[in-house]
Amino acid sequence: MTSGKRSILLTILALLVTASIFVASGLGAVKITIIEILDILLTKLGISNGQSQHEAVFWIIRLPRVLLSAFVGAGLAISGTAMQGIFRNPLADPSIIGISSGAASTASVFIVVLSAILPQWYTMWGVSLLSIASFIGAAITAWLIFTISHTKRGADLATMLLAGIAINALGGAITGVMTFLADDVQLRSLTFWTLGSLGGATWQSAGIVAAITTVCLIFLIPISKGLNAMALGESEALHIGINVQSLKVRVIILTTLAVSATVAFCGIIGFIGLAVPHILRISFSSDNRFLLPASALGGALLLIWADTLSRTIAQPAEVPIGVITALTGAPVFLYLLIQQKRKAKYA
Repeated sequence: MTSGKRSILLTILALLVTASIFVASGLGAVKITIIEILDILLTKLGISNGQSQHEAVFWIIRLPRVLLSAFVGAGLAISGTAMQGIFRNPLADPSIIGISSGAASTASVFIVVLSAILPQWYTMWGVSLLSIASFIGAAITAWLIFTISHTKRGADLATMLLAGIAINALGGAITGVMTFLADDVQLRSLTFWTLGSLGGATWQSAGIVAAITTVCLIFLIPISKGLNAMALGESEALHIGINVQSLKVRVIILTTLAVSATVAFCGIIGFIGLAVPHILRISFSSDNRFLLPASALGGALLLIWADTLSRTIAQPAEVPIGVITALTGAPVFLYLLIQQKRKAKYA
């Protein structure tokens, strides 16, 4: 794919994400037209003197949530892309090394056991203790897996994968025990958290996730050539001058940071990190120089509309967003895989 074609596709995706932010911000129990949204924005900038009765709904509830969904989707998608590149496996995703499971088990313990001592929504620096506990749990899990898999030659990916499987099993067991012990109120919180929800979105959470996702993307893009080289194998990458061990460490640290932030604020949202990079790879190009920024935009686009569906499809109730991402994304994913198989058959 030429650089000109990459630029055109990325521009189209960026425009779709921008348009989706405006449209999705107007959808919900209270409808806000695009004209009203523009008027609210212009008033905020001091250009217009209009007053909308929906201004509070837009600024306090809708816009933070839509922006959070965009950056969470971007963070999960770039993490999936980087993981697939470093493991040389298109089925890899951010949960493969147990980070999400570690965060989930920590959150479940906090919700069921510690909420009696500390209210789970008590805030520190504008962030709930539940989010802080989840982030710490994800970070500790990543450190543990990295320590187990580290050898004299550096990080061993096979050991890391096996450690991730063990951590996933242990985390699932802990979450299962907490689910068994939870009362009705705790069980509802636990269910929504493990299936993902953006209902607690605030400007603080959106800002934190946006900053972390942006930093991770900025540091991942320069190593996209290294990820391309890894597709040939570790030995071949070494022969062409790639510092493979440094590449592994950087990818693991950056993906851990991105996934920890998203899981901490929104719970576990599956499928984004697996499907978005794979769909873009099948449809356009496997070049990570294109795939990383495209995955960020594609993940943002998918999660914006998945969240919009989750809060509008069963009003006034809210469907867990993890259910929506699986139900909407899986059929598309399967269709593309079938099409790819047919092309390979007749090639």
